[in-house]
Formats: sequence, structure tokens, C-alpha cells
Amino acid sequence: MFKWIKGLFFSVLVFGLLALAGVFVVLNQSLPQLDGTVQSKPLSQPAKLIRDDLGQAVIHAATRDDAAYTLGYAHAQDRFFQMDIQRRVAAGELSIWVGKRAIETDKKARFHQFRTRAQHILSNLPAPQRRLLTRYSQGVNDALLAFGSKPPEYWLTDFEPAPWSPEDSLLVVFSMYLDLQGGQLELDLAHTGVARYFGPQMLPFLQQSSSYQAALDGSRIAPYSGPVPPLDEANKAPWHGSPPPEVGSNNWAVSGTRTHSGSAMLANDMHLGLRVPTTWYRAQLNYTRNATPVQVTGVSLPGLPGIVVGTNGHVAWGFTNANLDNVDWVALPEDTSRSQPYALSTWQQDDHFTSKDATVEHQLTLSQYGPVRVIDNQRYALKWVAHQPYAINLNIADMDLAQNVAAAVEVAHGIRIPLQNMVIADAAGAIAWTPAGALTGRSKPTATAITPDQLSAQWAANETNPPVIMQPESGRIWTANSRVVSTGQLNRYGDGGYALGARAQQIRDRLFARDTFTISDFYQIQLDNEARFLTPWHELLTRQLQQRPNEFAEELNALANWQHCACAASVGYTLVSVFRQDVMNRLLSPVMHTLSVHGYQPNGLLRQAEPAVWQLINTEPDDWLPPGYQHWDNFYLGTWRATKARLFEHHNTDQLSQLTWGKVNQLRVAHPFATTLPLLQDYLNMPAVAGFGDRFMPAVQQPAFGASQRLFVQPGKLDTAVLTLPGGQSGHPLSSFYRTGFKAYAEGDATPLLPGPAKHTLRLEVAE
Repeated sequence: MFKWIKGLFFSVLVFGLLALAGVFVVLNQSLPQLDGTVQSKPLSQPAKLIRDDLGQAVIHAATRDDAAYTLGYAHAQDRFFQMDIQRRVAAGELSIWVGKRAIETDKKARFHQFRTRAQHILSNLPAPQRRLLTRYSQGVNDALLAFGSKPPEYWLTDFEPAPWSPEDSLLVVFSMYLDLQGGQLELDLAHTGVARYFGPQMLPFLQQSSSYQAALDGSRIAPYSGPVPPLDEANKAPWHGSPPPEVGSNNWAVSGTRTHSGSAMLANDMHLGLRVPTTWYRAQLNYTRNATPVQVTGVSLPGLPGIVVGTNGHVAWGFTNANLDNVDWVALPEDTSRSQPYALSTWQQDDHFTSKDATVEHQLTLSQYGPVRVIDNQRYALKWVAHQPYAINLNIADMDLAQNVAAAVEVAHGIRIPLQNMVIADAAGAIAWTPAGALTGRSKPTATAITPDQLSAQWAANETNPPVIMQPESGRIWTANSRVVSTGQLNRYGDGGYALGARAQQIRDRLFARDTFTISDFYQIQLDNEARFLTPWHELLTRQLQQRPNEFAEELNALANWQHCACAASVGYTLVSVFRQDVMNRLLSPVMHTLSVHGYQPNGLLRQAEPAVWQLINTEPDDWLPPGYQHWDNFYLGTWRATKARLFEHHNTDQLSQLTWGKVNQLRVAHPFATTLPLLQDYLNMPAVAGFGDRFMPAVQQPAFGASQRLFVQPGKLDTAVLTLPGGQSGHPLSSFYRTGFKAYAEGDATPLLPGPAKHTLRLEVAE
């Protein structure tokens, strides 16, 4: 009996080891070829794909088309899974891969009909841009064919990777529209709901201007002078939510008069969701165009040819989300007869699609103004710049030949991507800012839905004369998702969901605190986590808890030692940050709850509600006092007790000392499959990092959100330039490049922008 059991044990062990060995062999076969020679028919001349110790792709090709092919080859080798997800998310084709859990996500995406729009845009792009996308797609598909085994994510999901097409690259851009401007769609509707249920006074009150203003021209919007709107007692109901992440970024620049070298200096850190693999891919492209040698270094977006943010040695450029108003919702009347002063037509379109599990019955309602949603029993048609024929082009690739700021601004005005604040610096010392991307030509933006007769015919064209600031007298430029344009320009370009402005103001103040700057100085600004914004909240909480010093002795000690920063060891910062959010939620619950139950998504209102909340705190109107409290002081103390209990429950502790900001705001950069493979989480995810930074300061960081790259560069002095990323180049867990660079990012170290010595060289020969 014992021998039989022993034999069975060893048989199972051997079988298990063989199975593991088989898995290991299959996974190794899905690793890309990094050295040697491969044959390529699309290349006009031989090319080289070099990788350094970080895995940075260094491409040497004869032409830009050949460089696009080679970059496509590199992207597919390292990031095809990421590319596949992005095209499917935009097209509403994710459920065919992962099944029913993605069906609702697909329905929301298919509302925009992005695949059809991508096909239309592709057919109308200039021939050189279509050729660039074709060459890139050929590179992607040739790399897929060269794999010995499909990437591991496809084995785990029993799915086959589909070839890449030129329109898929445009879908990747559309996925960025959803990330960067999706919040605008819900914000305009939320504004409409506020006006509908709370009257004309409530929206100006909730979205009033604040003291946190840092427009480049120094202009200021006058403070709100109206009263606190009355609140109906019946509307008081609890709501629990959080503001959307500060999607967008920081960038700033100083002119050559503010550096020791005379070259201008640029900083850029784009704030996005952080995941494995990271959004951006380090690359350098070397080729010749128009008889001019080109070298462009920076970050590329897997799925697209070219460098998104970086430098060509003469100029450097960076982006932040501009948040100009690019959305109109058109409220459709119920009477659709031709007797109306405008012709209105709506129709249903079958949009049945296949998920992994079944065929999904789905219909779209369309109108002459755009696709239609029903919110709160009202039909709204969406007019959005992402739906326009001018939404996308590849003009950003023309930054490769820009020799100075003036030439770069000219290129910028032809770029069609989700609208960005583009900051530019050149080797001669000049700097500039301008919006770059698709910007509707309609000249009268509104914060709420409009009627069909208010819809502007100017939607048909992109803005032809966007603002520019070049060589400001101060020698400084900064943007951080808040209002950049002047108050006079605000009426033209509108507010598409500006950030409050505290972050931009803190960056501006840092820039004016010095006369000259080094790369190291710029890095310190990017890591600035001083808690300026939360200081009034710290004073409020301290003042309230001091009424009961014995009960709150531990809290008061933590607040006294909060370090005035979003530092990892600070307990006091945690207390203040969470208290602020709970006070805001409780005070604004009557509005937010009402909107939520009627189908609106009101979270975006929280981004600019700070001054309204402080007006409530300072005036203490009886009708806004949450139910259950007789006095405002009781409300603050009751809120703090509830906040403390929630923190203890959520973090499974009863010790205040365990609530350090480093733990509460711990950075977790995770692979999307990690939750379904708990035994492999430590291998798939980046190491957890103690929280550093927050939303209203330059060092933006939340548990899965933050700086998706950090770039510091002086054109003409690239040997000192820095580029750090929150993850490695490769998305393959067995790759030596899976984690490279993350440690430097987590520790705030400086990783060089320029590639190091070659570690691997793949030669791409022209096939006979």
C-alpha cells in the first residue's frame, strides 16, 4: 500500500513538473527574438532594432516609413497585448475576448461608433500618413508571425490575437479620447441636471471661481458674489462618491535666460492610470527625411507610429490635457414633426455584436446631431469633437523636422489628437504654449445642454486660430489642467472641466522662487508634495477636535506632526485628506444624490466645488446642515468620528498610527490579469510603493494613478536629459525588461533619456 501511494505521489510530482516545464517552454517561445537577422518585404532598405539595458528601442532606418515599420515590429514584440486591449476598448470589441463581464463596457463604447469613424478618417488622411500607418501595421503583423508562441495573455484566455490594421491605430487614439475627454461628456449632463432640479442659482454657486487661479497671463475670474442657494429639506439624502482622477498632467518650461546653458528647459509628466505594462514605450527613431538626418527620442504609444512626447534635439515638447470645451449635448424635443423650425430625424440602428459567450442584441439611436442617449426621460444627442472627421491625423509625426519654437507651433496647429496644452522649448532658448489637437470651431460653448436651434454650424470645422503665448517676458510657462487661457478667451473656449488650479499655482510659485534652473531643480518641482492646498482643512479639523482634547488627544498629536506634506510617514495628512472628502460628500449629498437617482454621473462636479463648500463652512446656513445635527460644530465632530471608523474598518486596524499616508495611498501598479491569478500577483505586479503625493500638488499620486512618465530635457544638451517610467518596456513577465526602470521611478531617481550601449541588436534585412 505504501509503495503504491509513494509511486502515485512521484507520478503526480513528475507529471506536475512536466506540465510546469511545458508551460515554461511555451511561455519562453512567446518571448521575442532580440538578436540576429529577420527578413522583411515592406522595408525599402535594411534597418536595425537595438535595445539597451532598459530595453529602450533604438531604431536605425533609411526613411520614416521604414522607421514606422520597425517601431511597429518593436511594439508588437513587447506590447501587443496592450495594443489589442486599447483597440478593442475603443471599438467596443472587448467582450469577444473576455466575455460577458465586458458587455456593458462594449455597449458604452459602441455608442461612439469609433471603428466606423476610424475607417472614414483613414480613407481621408493624406497619402503619406496612410502609408505610414500601413508600414507600421506591416511591422506589427510581421512581428506577430515571428513569435514561436502567442503571448501569454492569449493562452490564459484561450484567444487568438488578430492581425493589426491601419484603422486599429486610429482606434488607439480614440481610446485616448475616452480617457482624456470622457469626463467632459458626463460633466455637461451633470450641469444640466443641476440646473433642472435646483434652479439657475445652484450651478454658478457650485462651480464658482476660486483663489486657485494660475492662467499664463495672470488674469483672474472675479469671485462669486451671490448668496448660498436655499436647499429643499426633502432633498437631503446620503451620497458617497469621489472625484474623478486629475487626468491630464503637469508641464512647464523656462527660457534660456533661466538656465546656465542658454538652452530652454522643459518638464512634462502626464497623469494617467498606472498599470502593467505602462502606457508609454521608450524609443528613439533615427532616419533621413527631406535629405535631413532625424533623431527623435522620447515616449511612443504602442499602437501608433512616432514619438508622442520628446525631443528631436532642436526642440522638445510635452502635453497636458487642455480641458477646453469640446462637447455639446443637444436636448431633442419629443415632437419630431417637420413643422418644427428645425428638421429632426432619429432612427434605430441594429448593432448586434458577438461576445465570447453569446450574440448581444444591441441597438443605437442616432440623430442628425449625433448618437442619442436617454437620461432622466430626456433624449440627448451628443456633439463631440471626437466624432468629427477632423478628430485624428498623424501630423504630430512632423515634429521630427521642427528646428525651433516657431516651426513647432506651426506643426502644433495642424495636430489632431485629444486636445492638449502643448509646451515647447528649443535649443536657442525660446519657449511657447499653444493648444494642440482637435478643437471645435464653434464659438459659443455652454455648460449645459442646448436646443437644436442653438447648435452652431461651426462644429463642421476645426478652430483655425488657436491662442499662442511665445517668449513670455517672465521666461516661464506652466500648465496643469486648470485654466490657461485668459478670462477674455474663456468665453470663446469654455470650461470643459478644468482642474481647480491649486496644482498649477504651486508649480507657478516654484518657478518664480528661483532665477535659474537645472534638471535637478525641475525634478524637485515634479516631486513637490507640500500640502499647501489642505492647510485650511488641517486648521478646520484641528480647531474642531480641540473642543474635546481628551477624546481626540491622539488625533491632535498626529495633526500637530503632519509634516505639512503628503509624506509616507504622515498620519496627520491622512486624517485631513479623508476628513475633507467626507465633509464635502456630506454637504453636497443633497445635490449629488438627486442627480445620481435620476441617472446623471455627478462626480465631476467635485473637481471645482471647493470654494462652494468653503462658503457653506464660513456661512453655516441652517438649510444645508446635514440631518441629525443641531449645530455645525456637532456636524464636524460627527463627521470626524465616522471618518475615523471608516478608516479603521477599511484598513483593518484600530490603531491611528497604522494610518500613515504611505499605507493609505500606497502605489500599486498592477497587471490587469493579476486579480484572476492571485498566486502570480507578486510576479505580475510591480512592487508596492509607499504613497507619496496626492491630487492637489505637483507630485500627483493615487494608488493606481499618477505620473505615467517624467521627462526633463534641454534641447541641445540631451546628455543631461531624464526620462523615467513606472514600469518596464516589455509586457511579458519572463522578459528581463518587465520591471526595468520602475525602481528608479519609485525612488525618484534620474534615468537618462538617451539610450545606453546596445545590449541586443536585431537586423531587419530586405527580403528578396
